[in-house]
Amino acid sequence: MRTKTVRVLLVEDDEGDAVLVESLLDEAAAPVILSRARTVQEAAALLPDAECVLLDLGLPDATGLDSLRRLLGEPDPPAILVLTGLTDERLGIDAVTSGAEDYLVKGQVDGELLLRSIRYAVERKRAEDAQRQLREAKLLAAEKTRLERGLLPPPLLQHGDLELAVRYQPGGMRMLLGGDFYDVVADDDGTVHVVIGDVCGHGPDEAALGVALRIAWRALVLAGQPAEKVLQTLHKVLVAERHAEGLFTTACMVTISSDRRTARYYLAGHPEPLLVLGPKIVELPKTKIGVPLGVLPGYTWQGHDVDLPPGWSLLCYTDGLIEGRVPDDVERLGVERLCELINRQAQRGPDWLDPLIAEVKELNGGELDDDMAVLLLQDRP
Repeated sequence: MRTKTVRVLLVEDDEGDAVLVESLLDEAAAPVILSRARTVQEAAALLPDAECVLLDLGLPDATGLDSLRRLLGEPDPPAILVLTGLTDERLGIDAVTSGAEDYLVKGQVDGELLLRSIRYAVERKRAEDAQRQLREAKLLAAEKTRLERGLLPPPLLQHGDLELAVRYQPGGMRMLLGGDFYDVVADDDGTVHVVIGDVCGHGPDEAALGVALRIAWRALVLAGQPAEKVLQTLHKVLVAERHAEGLFTTACMVTISSDRRTARYYLAGHPEPLLVLGPKIVELPKTKIGVPLGVLPGYTWQGHDVDLPPGWSLLCYTDGLIEGRVPDDVERLGVERLCELINRQAQRGPDWLDPLIAEVKELNGGELDDDMAVLLLQDRP
């Protein structure tokens, strides 16, 4: 079986020692591509092309462990073997403690030992990198779980006359959630409150901000605060908690009456909900979309009332659902074409949400670019 060639960088300013290393590798017929640097500065530039570094600790621009620390501080450093003199073996041990894979004493190494040490160092480094990536993946999964619990909580909905379906997908198959969030809370008298929101941007900071806003919303609703006050307070929470100036959040908040025949909704720069009756979209009255949270201090959001016919469905969503691509078209999917898809899917039966999302993704040619949260409430008398 053919032995894999290893790219080795020798960092050595002494010509005699450099010739000795080359001779030892030739003696062992080592499958090695050897390059050389005489200073740490030169080595740093060659580091990306090396799988293993043979590093002398006495260089013109660094002494002792300083050269090792500088190379280990470079992005994604390779395996490093330290070369020491007979009187510096203690320094070699300290080098291993500081991050080197191993150390070799000059004059006590033959070609076979040098080659074996290079191979072991490369394999140890690969194993260490694999373990580190596994730990990072586990931490990332744990972080995702914590954020998911905060962004996408179990609804406080205990009334059997409403059916709730929620879906969330991170854009582009990202493991971490973005800033999309939703929540559903029912009062003792049966009134149901819904919120869905989208913090601009992606990543753990935006997700953490979405968690803060979602928890604040639930607390305010459970405390019986009026909807206008809830949105104004969420604006203040956003401004106080955001990690970047100008960061904003869109939100849609809906209150459904206890008799399920009327609803009032508020828009803070967010797509309006879609009212579906059977296989048809019921057009809502033209309304003004308010500004997003975090934009204008002192702004007051206006509520819009709508009648709910028996057997209604109400779809709330973030804009990731409508910003997918459409084949042979430079435009995004958009609300109008989303309504066409809903009309077609709803004709096939009441369970049209998952087929709708699947068709949106199919039109996009794969996973959606932006995070998508969807919340569907259906009247089930």
